Amino acid sequence: MTVPLRHFVVGLGFLIAGSLLGVGIAVDLIPGLGGLAHVHLLLAGWVCVTIMGAMTQFVPVWSGASLHSRRLANLQLGLVVAGLVGFVTAFVLVELIWLVVFGTVMLCGFWVFVYNIAKTLATSETLDVTERHFSTALAFFVVLTLLGVLLAIDLTSPVLSGIGLTHTGVRNAHVTIAVFGAVVTTIYGALYQLGTMFTQTELRGIDHRFGSLEEIGHPVGVIMLATGRLLETAPIAKIGGALVIVAAGSFAVVLTRKLYEMQVKRTPMHTRYAVVVLALWLWAIVSVPAWVSAPLAQAHLFGAAGSVHLLVLGVIGFVVLGTLYHIIPFVIWVHRYSDRLGFEDVPMIDDLYDDRLAAIDAILLFTGTVLLVGTDLVYQRPAATAAGGALISLGILVFTTNMVLVLRRHSPHSLDRIVLGSLTPRGSNERADESVGEERPP
Repeated sequence: MTVPLRHFVVGLGFLIAGSLLGVGIAVDLIPGLGGLAHVHLLLAGWVCVTIMGAMTQFVPVWSGASLHSRRLANLQLGLVVAGLVGFVTAFVLVELIWLVVFGTVMLCGFWVFVYNIAKTLATSETLDVTERHFSTALAFFVVLTLLGVLLAIDLTSPVLSGIGLTHTGVRNAHVTIAVFGAVVTTIYGALYQLGTMFTQTELRGIDHRFGSLEEIGHPVGVIMLATGRLLETAPIAKIGGALVIVAAGSFAVVLTRKLYEMQVKRTPMHTRYAVVVLALWLWAIVSVPAWVSAPLAQAHLFGAAGSVHLLVLGVIGFVVLGTLYHIIPFVIWVHRYSDRLGFEDVPMIDDLYDDRLAAIDAILLFTGTVLLVGTDLVYQRPAATAAGGALISLGILVFTTNMVLVLRRHSPHSLDRIVLGSLTPRGSNERADESVGEERPP
């Protein structure tokens, strides 16, 4: 379990770096292509690295199988981190030739991840709804990284025009497959499992009908939307966009029902999932006219004009944050306390983080998201945008502080050992091992 935990900690590092870069862009301190660097730090860095860690942890558990290779799981993280750091640096310094080099390194990291998880899933005789979503997401990861490297090559040596494609078309298809294909598909798949597990409910009745509609409509819709944008063919993109929206509404029905039927005490995870439901409903509603009328418009890349914060923060961001409020304490609890159960009093998983900090970050993140979404969709006010960005940054800082405190107070390993593993200086390893040995029950 140290391997997925390492992914989560590194992902939090990218989240902080992306937030700081966003602040720097807002005050005009970041040179070059800072906006693209900001987007890649948050999506490829925080979100995708967290997804890599989550699949590495949960696919073996849910599939009842052993992870194909722990060595590959460590290799995937090293390659993605090295590639992304170099990729972002090349954007800031406008050294575009290095985008190809570091983009290829990042591609190798994601492909190692895809291979490792695919081999693990292959040991299952049948795939449940979560595993089917994850398998589809893995295919999207392969395609989006190929398109990403192709875009990097085209920036330095134009090749797309020679095969009848435009840079804009490939870029829009790349974004579509990255956000709606790899990320949203993974989120849907995970929430079918987590949404029922952590509300102590089951999928029943109309849940299965709406779930089937989403499971078929979403991937087909993403493929058609991306293809339409790649070939710049509006009719195909319109059908694809409509399917993606219908699938989003269908999934929102399922998650709404699970939260309504919840049989357990509310936790920060449930609160954030409730925000996800609201954001997903709103995104689906406002995106209908945009994608029906002009799905190829640059302003409609993420749905309705100005809906990027609604989707990326309200849906994706709150899912990841809410899930991490359980995953990180869970991994630490298993490491530190599971073998003490029955020998002495041990804390519950939800006791490991600070409730007050969780409430503060929820207020900051929700208020900041509302301000940003409001200014995006209703009325542009620079002061409100700046305030929303500041609140989001503070919320991220509070959330990260809460998670770091969990690690410092409860983890049997130091932060440097979690991140560096066997590369940790010898003295740190010895101290960690000694502390673990002292704390274990006889």
